[in-house]
Amino acid sequence: MGVKIAVVGGGSTYTPELVEGFSVRTDRLSIDELVLLDPDQDRLEPVGGLTRRMLDRIGWTGRLVTTSDRSAALDGADFVVIQLRVGGQAARQVDETLPHRFGILGQETTGPGGLAKALRTVPLVLEIAEETARRAAPGAWIVDFTNPVGIVTQALLDSGARALGLCNVAIGLQRRMAANFGVEPDRVALEHVGLNHLTWERAVRVDGVDRLPEMLDRDPAQIADEIGLPVELISELRAIPSYYLRYYYCRSQVLEEQLSEPSRAEEVMEIERGLLEMYRDPNLNTKPKLLEKRGGAFYSEAAAQLIASLHAGTGDIQVVNVRNGGALPGLPDDAAVEIPARIDRDGAHPLPLEPMAPEIRGLVQAVKAYEDLAVEAAIKGDPILVEKALLAHPLVGQHAIAEPLAAALIAANEKYLPRFFR
Repeated sequence: MGVKIAVVGGGSTYTPELVEGFSVRTDRLSIDELVLLDPDQDRLEPVGGLTRRMLDRIGWTGRLVTTSDRSAALDGADFVVIQLRVGGQAARQVDETLPHRFGILGQETTGPGGLAKALRTVPLVLEIAEETARRAAPGAWIVDFTNPVGIVTQALLDSGARALGLCNVAIGLQRRMAANFGVEPDRVALEHVGLNHLTWERAVRVDGVDRLPEMLDRDPAQIADEIGLPVELISELRAIPSYYLRYYYCRSQVLEEQLSEPSRAEEVMEIERGLLEMYRDPNLNTKPKLLEKRGGAFYSEAAAQLIASLHAGTGDIQVVNVRNGGALPGLPDDAAVEIPARIDRDGAHPLPLEPMAPEIRGLVQAVKAYEDLAVEAAIKGDPILVEKALLAHPLVGQHAIAEPLAAALIAANEKYLPRFFR
């Protein structure tokens, strides 16, 4: 029996990636109805048009719906994919540049920028989760791809939602490792530990054999170049950090780069303008190559693979954001962590992991404390909690900065933060 999937934020330029992922998994995931939900008709119309042509090209016989009616979209849905962006790229531009006034780097998911995005996003996602619980099919899953994924997933899990968070970092590295070793991706398993956008690969197992030690001994410079970190650091850690660790390990260098270059938001705005224009072409029925520059590589693979495995109960191992449950020592059982888990119809079952090394554990614990405060601040609309979150964050941590920065973040996002202005 087929399923209904609702994509919240269906007008995203990412959507053709997602559709492509679904289209190659019809053996495990028979979709009867795909709903693209978005309040922005200027985006939904071209994205929906390309989606329809892509599905027609492969002979899909299901029903495609584009709508701005959230209730209709969620009614009877088996899976709800959330990929929204409150405030769009304009808000992202503020996230990436406002912290510079305080000598802090700006990034849309890490540091003050990520906190601002969480404050805008968490209340809306929780509202969607509540409506999903009322309207969706019994046992419906929420799959969150909305950043900051770790914070949003923590809020969803704390609210009791049946939800998992998803990021493309792990699957992207798995695909690169498979290409390096000349094997199929399903033969590569990563020991991926930490929090969303704060992870390390402690093992790269090919057919069950850890090949990471030989990679580090043979050519650590290649790994370092790929993620933009010093080769000496890679050799010392004996692990592969996510490229997001560059914001922590090389913060002064990153800030200097940011101050001398256009923001990523500016780049993405230009890319999205081009993509939407392409999507309006009635002859286009495949995702354009320009989409690769948008970011989110292997997004379709990660999302479609997770949904297919939840539906079919295949029991394969995937990296997801899930309740810790004691799998990763050093963090609370109820913490949302990003680690490997076995996926079946009952959800994600985290695999037990060895404790983190002190140099990793300390950073993870500090950022987890920040994430907990960020969730609480977003829900309560409390400026003091925003300041505390910044104090807890390793990229800020100074009262002289945290206090005015908190006020500036809230003021810049006033129209998206009604809870702070009641």
